Amino acid sequence: MAVIRHHVGPRLSEIAVHNGTVYLAGQIAEDTTQDIAGQTREVLGHIDRLLAEVNSDKSHLLSVQIYIADMKDFPGMNAVWDGWVAQGATPPRATVEAKLANPACLVEIVVVAAQRG
Repeated sequence: MAVIRHHVGPRLSEIAVHNGTVYLAGQIAEDTTQDIAGQTREVLGHIDRLLAEVNSDKSHLLSVQIYIADMKDFPGMNAVWDGWVAQGATPPRATVEAKLANPACLVEIVVVAAQRG
């Protein structure tokens, strides 16, 4: 089966789809003046938009990796996540503290999801 890529740039594609599985690049906030809650909300909005483009949504998440710049922000990120994630369809998830490429970014989220059948 072919790999279909969307929003292809010189360094990465925002989306790759193969055999009904959707892979998103790490999503970060564009407005880095926001606190952890604001950045998390923006990132989750990017994820919603990208998944919708390829016939998927948050209820089809297969795996999530969350990178946060400082574990002190873990509760704030989780508060936004808990309000967003589809209850009854919560995915396997890992959250780690990481030095992100842009020091102004507080959170980066990577998801793998299934397309709707």
